[in-house]
Amino acid sequence: MSDNHRQPYTHLRAAIDSGITCLDVSFYTSDLAVSVFCIDQERACLDISSAEGQVTISSTGGGPVTEADIALARELAHAAARYLAECERLYAKRHLPPAIRAGA
Repeated sequence: MSDNHRQPYTHLRAAIDSGITCLDVSFYTSDLAVSVFCIDQERACLDISSAEGQVTISSTGGGPVTEADIALARELAHAAARYLAECERLYAKRHLPPAIRAGA
């Protein structure tokens, strides 16, 4: 399917099993806003949102930043760098001239 026929969307799934709630939010769009802000000079927040939904990641328990929060922030940064590299690789592969793509 060509890019022109793919419509962006947001997927939300909620499941309750044995009293435990599990939420899954997936954004299938590049039309996202990503922002970082600080609350009370002690709590960092990462916000990812679209017109259809929002996900906010913040410090443990909504309190001051902990070492575990720093470890998570590093993990997110590394994952974002890998996501960028994979997007660039896949985009470049799709946009190679046909003669080069056939030999790849």
